[in-house]
Amino acid sequence: MIADYVRFAFNSITHRKLRSWLTIIGIIIGIASIIALISLSQGLQNSVEAQFASFGPDRILIAAKNFQGPGSVVAGITEKDVESIKNIGLFRSVSPALTRQAQLEYKSKIVFWSVFSLPAADYLDSFADFAPKLEAGRQIRKGDKYVVVIGNRVANEMFDKEIRVNNRITINGKKFTVIGIQKESGNRDEDNQIATTLEAAREILNEPVAVDFIITRVKVGQDVEQAAEKIKRALKRERNDENFEVNTPKEIAEQINQVLGIMQAVLVGIAAISLLVGGIGIMNSMYTSVLERTKDIGIMKSIGARNSDILWIFLLEAGMVGFVGGFFGILFGLGISFGVGAFAGQAGFPLLIKANPYLMLFGLFFAIVVGIISGVLPAIQAAKLKPVDALRYE
Repeated sequence: MIADYVRFAFNSITHRKLRSWLTIIGIIIGIASIIALISLSQGLQNSVEAQFASFGPDRILIAAKNFQGPGSVVAGITEKDVESIKNIGLFRSVSPALTRQAQLEYKSKIVFWSVFSLPAADYLDSFADFAPKLEAGRQIRKGDKYVVVIGNRVANEMFDKEIRVNNRITINGKKFTVIGIQKESGNRDEDNQIATTLEAAREILNEPVAVDFIITRVKVGQDVEQAAEKIKRALKRERNDENFEVNTPKEIAEQINQVLGIMQAVLVGIAAISLLVGGIGIMNSMYTSVLERTKDIGIMKSIGARNSDILWIFLLEAGMVGFVGGFFGILFGLGISFGVGAFAGQAGFPLLIKANPYLMLFGLFFAIVVGIISGVLPAIQAAKLKPVDALRYE
């Protein structure tokens, strides 16, 4: 019996191909939007989690709250804060970092770019392990001063001529030797990075005590969250203010995931509107189908078809429309998300897009359910038709 229902429903859809495909397109657009938007937001979340995984679970970042650089009304982090944190005794390294704009010159071309710096002795332990791997040269190490490690784009695109290891570039009038070039990572910030020693940066930037943020690594066996609380108490006591932020990787990831969750909900809500429009299209198509097939319904009832048989035929037809729309919607949605992911990667914003089988099954199931729900009222109307009225309908 079910096979007969399916055959009747399939024949009805194929009999009116143009209208069926126009109806299906509405479902395709809705499901493709949902699949693409969720996949892209999950890809962004995956990228963020990957970044923090490489950053390391034992690190803590300390920075001034709302600090906007020199001239800000908020007091920034200083070397005194660095010493206060070191005195806690829970950390294998406490590294002040300074990031400022500087004038760079190479082969007569001048650009203004951000220069990142850490103490030479702390560079390997605090930063090098989560920075991109080197394509050539070496990392900064203890005893270095006027040296730089540069990102791949800085070496190959920023200046008119390619920069190689042992070439010299000028930063704020001081010659620096390029000792390392990072591999291309696809991350815009990393590929544009220029890293040097804090000792040299303080000299060329005329910043003897300023610190933009501090990177700490807790000792093995120490709890990161407890160490963060001790930093907060120590800085509050020494500074006599709370104009600082202490962030663990877990806290930062939770904050970002919360924002991404809200964004994902909003995007899915927007996509659901298009799916609702597709459902209305199915309902309209099914009502039209009922009117067109009123006489056929009368004939089926006159030869013994029950109301439930008519109901099943129309519900299966609506479900088939939803299934086909959902299937192609999933394919288009995945195609869009992988295409956007590839484009974003080339633009320097890598998105780790993955085909989520649970999301695909949800999309297909959701499309079928929307189709069936949209076909309920037309199916009920068809089932309630009286054979005599249906047979004489023109």
